[in-house]
Amino acid sequence: MLSLWLRRLPTDRIERLRERTTVPLVVYGKRGNAELLTAVDDIAERLGLSPGVALAQARAMHPGIEAIAEDAGADSQLLESVADWCLRYTPLVACDPPDGLLLDTTGCAHLYGGEDALVADLSGRLERAGLAYRIAIAGSIGAAWAVAHYGEPGSFACGEERALLAPLPLTALRLDAGTVAALARVGLKRIGNMIDLPRAPLTARFGADLLRQLDRALGAEHEPLTPRLPAAPYVAEQRFAEPIAHEQDVLASVARLARRLEIALERRGDGARRLELTLFRTDGALRRIAAGTSRPLRDPAQIRALFVERLNALSDTLDPGFGFDMARLSVLVVEPCPPEQIGIGSAEDAAELDRLIDRLSARLGACRVRRPVAQDSHIPEIAGSCVPAQMTGTDNGWDAFRRHCADAGLAPRPLRLLARPEPIEAVAEVPDGPPLRFRWRRALHEVIAAEGPERIEGAWWSEHGGPARDYFRVEDKSSLRFWLFRAGLYRDLAQGAVAPSWFLHGTFA
Repeated sequence: MLSLWLRRLPTDRIERLRERTTVPLVVYGKRGNAELLTAVDDIAERLGLSPGVALAQARAMHPGIEAIAEDAGADSQLLESVADWCLRYTPLVACDPPDGLLLDTTGCAHLYGGEDALVADLSGRLERAGLAYRIAIAGSIGAAWAVAHYGEPGSFACGEERALLAPLPLTALRLDAGTVAALARVGLKRIGNMIDLPRAPLTARFGADLLRQLDRALGAEHEPLTPRLPAAPYVAEQRFAEPIAHEQDVLASVARLARRLEIALERRGDGARRLELTLFRTDGALRRIAAGTSRPLRDPAQIRALFVERLNALSDTLDPGFGFDMARLSVLVVEPCPPEQIGIGSAEDAAELDRLIDRLSARLGACRVRRPVAQDSHIPEIAGSCVPAQMTGTDNGWDAFRRHCADAGLAPRPLRLLARPEPIEAVAEVPDGPPLRFRWRRALHEVIAAEGPERIEGAWWSEHGGPARDYFRVEDKSSLRFWLFRAGLYRDLAQGAVAPSWFLHGTFA
């Protein structure tokens, strides 16, 4: 966690709008019936002035000071602007009014070369903007805030919270003034004075909030961070070695970022419904451009086209200033977008399909690229076969097969057939009826529903001749559906035929 304290935010805001002078600057506001100083600049502080001093007393001590009334709205606006700057480091940025920010840099610091490099980059931008600051990084919000406001700023590893907090005053725990005063009356002035004290008496005397703040600072209790903006589920960003300023360069970066997002979206089966492009100017200003879609998409070319239209529709120019040094493309809203196969089987795309077949056949070999064709047979295992795709024309016999199924009213067939029917052990209630239970691959299946039979006679005129088959569609207690058949008829036993046997031929999805 990174805590940023803009220690002179009100005076820095005013000095950014006026010429540099050596006149002490103070900001005052009304507290009750008195006008008190709320902020002082470095010059005024060296003269002995500090927040909380009465304005009349300050003028009596130093008549030459410049006093300006506080403007909480302008201060808040500047704090929000600085928070926008910090979005370049992490999307999880929270305001800590009236003059602080909290950043969750988990997993982000390495993009800048480590925490020290990130702090150096942020410090340089703040100094160029003329803002006084203190920065601390620690394993918890409470520890980072305490060190930034009362300790020696720096970057500290997780687990060092106890050593960091021990020498700091109790106000570093963000306690109210009344609790701090009550603790001081019993001799507790430093955090280290109370860390090892019995917890029950402290809770009974000073309330549960004291130990809650202590545990949060030590990292023993999680303190949630509420970011200003919700974190986008998909984000891709790019930093530029040299700032870009032309619209074509911006669109080229959108295409590159969209290609990176496409991989992540496709991996999870999602598509973007609303996207936002954030452009970071070198002077810290931001430009946000959002675009919505009517259906989920992840195609980079279509995403780029969206932002072409958005840029053309802007009422004002992009205004790159001295250029953009970073671009971020975020997917704000996602919806499921499963893969689809479209256009590969229609007549108008036949030429494209033929070109694909030729290309794959040339690369993999003609015998490795095959397509199924229908055969003139009722026996399921030979009703279809696969031949090299380049040997077949547009008619593979499937249209005639479908017409025959519709005219004959055939029952639905399973999508998956076994390479050859596998023998099973089956028990039927009556000789010609469906099985009550069967054993396939050592697993016993109890049948709860059955349809059939559908009789298919063997082809006596070919090598595929054999006994008649009675096919049944059955469902077991696990809701699995199978396609079974009994080969042979019991009525033929009187003529010396072989006893009927059972086989499993396929499964339904």
